This record gives sequence, structure tokens and C-alpha cells, in this order.
Amino acid sequence: MNVFEGGGHELELRNGATEVLVEVLMLAVTALAREDWDYAFAAELARQDQNLMGRGVVGLRLEDLDWGPDPERGRAFALAVVDLALTRHRWDELGYDPPYAEGYLRTFRLMVEATRPAPVPPADPTDIMAASCIRHRVLTPLAWYPACVLCGRG
Repeated sequence: MNVFEGGGHELELRNGATEVLVEVLMLAVTALAREDWDYAFAAELARQDQNLMGRGVVGLRLEDLDWGPDPERGRAFALAVVDLALTRHRWDELGYDPPYAEGYLRTFRLMVEATRPAPVPPADPTDIMAASCIRHRVLTPLAWYPACVLCGRG
């Protein structure tokens, strides 16, 4: 089971549900990322790719994220990403219909809203994603993995 936590809420997802959540969030974050922290957040989402990290062992604790120099701006960006995903942004490119994705996204949004970022050490600037998968037009951490979350699908 993969666990996402934040603001006193949990989202426990099986492997397929985790893939869906990560894929729809990556489509949205790719469209919105403009500043360094946006790309760092995209990298955190990409790290939830089970093809990279292993099935059943990913998860994200929102309180542990480095929310950037302006945590409220970071949280607003994360909410904007979820809101764009909720509009089904580019879902037609997934090749399947994710019937439960909206529920996962609504829970994830609630978690982001309820999270009060704590001070954490600044992120390593090398963790910032600025590369994009040419085939899928999705941000990808090419420095440490040769494919985006959509390339890795079986």
C-alpha cells in the first residue's frame, strides 16, 4: 500500500491507483511549473513513480516537503496543480479512463489545504526538474531516470 499524508489526513492507494494519481498530477504540474519550487514539487511527484522506486513503497508526507521560500505560495501552487488535474487536463492522452481519479484528487487537495508547512532545510538545487519527455510532453527527472511516468507504464 502506498501512503500519502498531509494535514492529518491519509490517502492509502494500491499500486494502480497510485499510478493514476501520479500520472494525472504530472500532466497538470507540467502545464503550470514556472519557478524553481514548482519544478522541485514536480520532482517530488515524479519520485512517486513506482517504476522508479518500486511497487508498493512510494508515498509522500506533505509536512516533510520543502515548501520553498514562500510556503503559502508553494501550497497555492500545489492546489492549482490539483485543481487543473480535476478539470481532466490532458486525460484523453492517458489511453484509459481513470474513474476514481477525481476522488483521489479531491482527497489529495484536502490534504494540501490542511497542511501547515513546517520549516525544513532547503532542497538541493540539483533536485529541480527542468527536463521534459519529448514523447509525452511531461516533466521528467532525466538526470536520474531515463523516462517520464507515462513512459514507464507497462
